[in-house]
Amino acid sequence: MRLNHTLAIGLLSATLCVSYDGSGAQRSYVFQHENVLGTSLELKFAATTYEQAQQAEAAALDQIDRDAKILSTYDPTSEVSRWLKTKGEPVPVSAELYEVLDLFGRWRARTGGALDSSAEVAGQAWKKAAALKRLPTSEELAAAVTSMQRDHWRLDPAAHTATHLTDAPIRLNSFAKSWIAGRANDRAMDVDGVSAAVVNIGGDLVIRGRMTEEVSVVDPRADGENEVMLARLAVSNMAVATSGSYRRGVEIEGKHHSHIVDPRTGQAVDHIISATVAAPNAADAGALATAFSVLQPEESKKLAATVARAEYLLIARNGQRIESSGWRAIEMQRMMLAPAAAAQAAQQAGVWPTGYELVVNLELARVEGQRYKRPYVAIWIEDKDKFPVKTMALWVQKPKWIPDLKAWYHDDRMRSMAEGSELTGSFTSATRPAGKYAIKWDGKDNAGKLVKAGKYVVCVEVAREHGTYNVYRQEMDFSGVPKQVNLKPDTEVGSASIDYRKAAH
Repeated sequence: MRLNHTLAIGLLSATLCVSYDGSGAQRSYVFQHENVLGTSLELKFAATTYEQAQQAEAAALDQIDRDAKILSTYDPTSEVSRWLKTKGEPVPVSAELYEVLDLFGRWRARTGGALDSSAEVAGQAWKKAAALKRLPTSEELAAAVTSMQRDHWRLDPAAHTATHLTDAPIRLNSFAKSWIAGRANDRAMDVDGVSAAVVNIGGDLVIRGRMTEEVSVVDPRADGENEVMLARLAVSNMAVATSGSYRRGVEIEGKHHSHIVDPRTGQAVDHIISATVAAPNAADAGALATAFSVLQPEESKKLAATVARAEYLLIARNGQRIESSGWRAIEMQRMMLAPAAAAQAAQQAGVWPTGYELVVNLELARVEGQRYKRPYVAIWIEDKDKFPVKTMALWVQKPKWIPDLKAWYHDDRMRSMAEGSELTGSFTSATRPAGKYAIKWDGKDNAGKLVKAGKYVVCVEVAREHGTYNVYRQEMDFSGVPKQVNLKPDTEVGSASIDYRKAAH
C-alpha cells in the first residue's frame, strides 16, 4: 500500500473546510516529509497559530518514530525485529506490539488466510524465480503455502507475552502504516488550538476533527501524479487506504507479476488492480484494502459488511468499477469533458498535437537513513512572452512559504492562483517509493483549453527554507516531435527529466 500520496498538482484549491470554535480564527497548515516508513508523509492541520501547527507536526512525527521503532521489520534494532530473533520462548512485549500481533491474528482468521503477515514467504519465492528468469514451480509454491499456513506466534493475554514459533519472514505491512497514521493523528489532535488534522502516510490517510477533506483516488493505470482521478471523495472523521498491484512486482518473460500474493495459494494476484476503502477505524481501512486485493469481489462484499460504515471502490483488471452500496454517498460529483467537446477541441488548427503529453520526472535527493523535509517545488509552463500558461505543480507549506519560490511567486498572474486558497486535497493510492514523482501536462492551460503548438519554456523551481535554491528553464518545441531532456542534478534534485512524448494510453 502506498505514498501521499502527493501534494496538489495543477493548482491550489480550497479543499479543507475548517470550522471555527469562537476562540480565534483557524488557519490551515501543511507539512511534507520524505522517507517516512519508506514513503512520503503529508501532514495538514487546522490551528489557531503556526506555532500550534508546528507542535502538532512534532507530536505526529514523534509518534510515527516511536511506533516505527516498535513495528518496523526493516530496522534490525526495532522491538519486533529483536522478538523475531527469538523462538519458542514467551517474551514480554510492549502494548503496541501485542495489539498489532493480535490484530494480524484476528484479520488472518476473518479473511480466511487472505491477509497474512507471512506472505513474504511467497513473495521471496517469486523474487528468486524471477532472478532465474522463470516462474516459480508448483513445488516451490506448495512449500511456501505450507510455511505460511503455520501459526507464527502465540499470545498469552494474562502474561502479556508473545512466543515466536517459526522461521518464516514476517512483515507487518498490510495495515501497520494505517494503524500508525491513526495514532499520529490522535497525538496531533491533543495539541491545544488544533481543531482538525490529516495524516497521510504514502496514500493511507486519517482525517479527524471539524473538517471535511477532499481525497482523490489515483487511477492505477496512470503513471502521472496529476492525471484524471478515479474518484474524488468528501470525507470527515474517517480513514482511507488503498492497496494495488500496479506499483511493484517482478518481470518474468516480459510479463509483470504483482507483488501481492494470495497466501492461500502462493500465486501472484492481479484480478483487482486497485482497492480503496474508507472506514472509521484506520487499521480496518488498511486491512480491508489489502484483503480486497486478494479476495474475489463477492468475498470482499461479505467481509465489508462486517465492518460498520466501511465503503470501497475496486478496480478490476479489465477496468470494471466495483463499488459498495454506500460508496456514492461519499463520492463527489464526477466532472468529465464530453467526448464530442474533447474531439472538437483537438481538431482546432494549430493546437497541441493530438496524442502527445509532457512528463516532468522529478526525483528528490535522498538523505539516507533518515526522514527529511520535502523542498518547496513549483513546475510551470511559460509561452514565448513569458506568460504562465499552466502551473503543473506547486508544493509548499501554506500559508507561510510560497514567497520562497521566488520565480513563481514574483508574477502576479501566478501568485493570484494561490491567494485565498488554503490546503490542497489529499491523494490515496498504492504506496510508491519516497521522493519520486511524475508530473504530466496534457497541453491545456490553466483555463482548461488546449494551447497552440510551438515553443514553450518548462520551468522547475526548487527551494529549501533557509537553504539551497535552483531554477531550471528548458525550452521545448511542442509541435509533434518527441524529445527528452535530462536536467542536471543538484543538492535537492537527485535526477530530473523533461519528456515530450506520445501518450501511452
